[in-house]
Parts: sequence; C-alpha cells; structure tokens
Amino acid sequence: MNFKSILKLFSTLVLFFSISYIFPIVVSVIFDDGALNLFLYALICVGLVGALGVYITRNINNELSQKDGFVIIVMFWIVLCFAGSIPFYLSGMTPIDSVFESMSGITTTGATVISNLSELPESLLFYRQLLQWMGGMGLIVLAIAVMPLLGIGGGQIYKTEIPGAMGEQRLTPRIKETAQVLWLIYLGLTVVCCIFYYIGGMSAFDAISHAMSTVAIGGFSTHNESIGYFNSVSIELVCMIFMLLSAFSFTLHYFAIFKKKPLKYFYDPELRFFISILVIIVVLGITISNISVNGPSVREVAFHSISMLTTTGFSISNTSDWPFSLSFLLLIGAFIGACAGSVGGGVKSWRVLIMVNHAYKNIMKIIHPSAVMTLKIGTKSVNDEVATSVWGFFSIYVISFIVLLLFVLISGLDFESAFSAVGACLNNLGPGLGIVSENYSSINSSAKGILAFAMLLGRLEIFTLLVILTPMFWSK
Repeated sequence: MNFKSILKLFSTLVLFFSISYIFPIVVSVIFDDGALNLFLYALICVGLVGALGVYITRNINNELSQKDGFVIIVMFWIVLCFAGSIPFYLSGMTPIDSVFESMSGITTTGATVISNLSELPESLLFYRQLLQWMGGMGLIVLAIAVMPLLGIGGGQIYKTEIPGAMGEQRLTPRIKETAQVLWLIYLGLTVVCCIFYYIGGMSAFDAISHAMSTVAIGGFSTHNESIGYFNSVSIELVCMIFMLLSAFSFTLHYFAIFKKKPLKYFYDPELRFFISILVIIVVLGITISNISVNGPSVREVAFHSISMLTTTGFSISNTSDWPFSLSFLLLIGAFIGACAGSVGGGVKSWRVLIMVNHAYKNIMKIIHPSAVMTLKIGTKSVNDEVATSVWGFFSIYVISFIVLLLFVLISGLDFESAFSAVGACLNNLGPGLGIVSENYSSINSSAKGILAFAMLLGRLEIFTLLVILTPMFWSK
C-alpha cells in the first residue's frame, strides 16, 4: 500500500472540498444572515489542512492500486463528514449532532436532528442542501471529472466510489470523460428541476435548494413541513418526476441524451421491474388507505410511495397518524431502493431482480431436474458467479441490519423506532417510524453514533467499508 500517494490524493480531495464553503458564504452575504463567520472559519481550517498535505506530497507521483482506492474512499467520506460538521458545530449544535447532520447530508440520507428549520440562517439551510448535492453523485467522481491531477489511479477510485453496476461500466473509453458525462447529466437535471420548481411557485432560494436535494435523492428541505409546506400539486408533480428520473440508472439517461436512444427506457428490464414495484406499492397503499379509518388520500399515497421507493424521504403530510401497515409497506419499499447506477440507496432494484429470477430458476430446477436453464435478465444471460455475488451482498446486508438493530435496541430505543431508524439510515432514506418519523433529535447520542455509521455503510454499499475493517486487507 502506497501511503504517500494516498496522502497526496487525499489532501487534494480535502482541498477540493474546502472550495464548497464559498457557496454558503455567498448566500450569507446576500441574505446578511449573520452566519458568515461559520463558513469562513471552516474554509480556513479545512483549506489549510488540504493545502498543507498537497504541499508536503507535491513531488510524489506513484500509481494507486485498488486497495489504495478503498482506503481513500472510506477515509475521505469519514473525514468529509467531520469537515462538513464544522459549520453545524460552530452554530451551536453538539458534536454528535453536528456529525450526524453532516453524515446524513453527504450520504444523502436526509435524517435530521434539527427540530425547527425556520430558526436556521439561510446560508446554513443552503449548506445542508449543498452537502446532499455534492454527496449525491460523489465528490470524488466530480474531482476525477474536473481535475487532471486525479487521472493517475483515477480508475480505481472511480470503480470503488460508483455503486452497483456502474462501478465496472464505462460510458466512454476514458474514466475522466465518463465522470464528466455523469456530472453533466446530474447538473442538467438539477438546473431543469430548479426551473420547474420556480415556475411551480417556489422562491428562487427554495427552488435551488430543493432542486439539489431532489436530484441528489437526499430529502433535506428548508422547511419543517418538507414539500408539504408549499401545498401545491404542481410542485409535488415536479418533485415526483425528478425523484423518479434521479432513481433511474444514469446509463439510460446517457443513451437517451447523448446517443439519442430514448427507447432504452422502455426496454430496460431493471427499469420495468422498478416501475412494476412502484405500481404494486401504490395500489396496495391505496387499498390499505381505503379500508382504514382516516387513511391518507391517493395524492399522499402516490407521493410518499415514490419518495420512499426512491429513498428520497420528502413528505407532504404527517405520516405518524397513518395506518401502521401502510407506513411499514412504504418502509419495505425503501429496502428495495432505486436502480443501479443511480444516486438512490437501498439494496438496488437490479439486485432484487436477479435474486427473484435466480430463486425462480431454482424452483423450476426442482420441478424439472433434467432441464438446462439459464438465468436471463431481459435478453442478457447472467452467470452464476454474478448471482452468487448478489446473494452474498444481500446476506451481508441482512447481517449488518440485524447487528445494527441489536445495538440500537441496546441503546434504549423501542423496537418500532429502532427497526425503522436502522432501515432508514442503512438505505439512506431518512424518515422512519415512531419517535423518528419527523426527526432524530429525541434519540440518545449512542443511537445517533450507530445510525451515522449505518448511513456510511449504506452509502458505500457495505462491502467497501467492511473490506477495510478486515485484518486480511491490511496484510501484505
């Protein structure tokens, strides 16, 4: 392992992140909200650390291995969490609350410990949204896209950072060009979403802020009532459309936009499966609502179904009064999650699709022992090695969930709140059930620390983080 090369790239990434403080500084100046010093101090502290590291390692140009890539990714997200927490801490939040809020932002989870957003200065509200937007596509992918310095060894970093199927998939021959394409699509969706929000009736500040968290599938809002604050059908429609678009694989967006092949959307088996699951959840949700006393409206069910399945976490009404069966159904939808190659969380639809088809294949094999069967997703065959890998991921996912749930229960939370909190954080969803249905301010510090770890575990898709925690990884 080349620690000097790791330090060089790591320092460059930290310096790159420090630039992000400029944007809330501008917002603070515009609104004169009194929070300017928060971001100036953070900019100076983080920028100096990054600049010092870059200076010390300026003459080092060694290649990075995939093992180095794992270390950089994990350590960067951890350090990024603490760096991102500085403005929150300086604003008066406790250290654990600051770290929790920062981790929730950069992992696009959307769980918050802030109970009254209206009391925050505009720059801090914007900063929360910015954290989610940067964390959505991945700061490291952005760095690879715009900094030629990161072209050396960038492939290993890219494959480690991009979750699911996209990690091994290049849209263009060069990693840097692929990263640029991804961020161009990401930025384009954000701009278009912002325009439609503004047309729908949001202020410029709210439109920009919510566009960033919508496209990032983050779920942070500038209002306590989330999207429900606006009480607008048009805004809700815009939100639902862009939540879905961001939950689709960015590979499909690439083919539709750059290759002019929009029919890819209709022929993609994973997308068809994702939409099918969404329709099933909406239909079941409406059915439960109709047979329940004081059940939510079709509008509420449709919005929250999309919000939960895409792991965004926006809301338009208080779900604490909903039938428990309906809330639990939507939470289960979040476990499935968005499509692979998107910015969403969860197990990912393509993994679930493979497991369903593999299970069906095994059932048919029992019925017809002599038959020769091939696992196919659409028109493509999937070998047994891939299916085994998917089942392995799911097994580790379940084990991780159970262990985290046990620790959260030990910390003192009731089962309903603990189960939903772990599920919401591990799937990068945000809102849960019980005492965490609105925010996480009432839970104890131990639970917050465990859930912050769950967010990171979910963001790095479990294996990336667990790999570096094994002793064999550090052996030569």
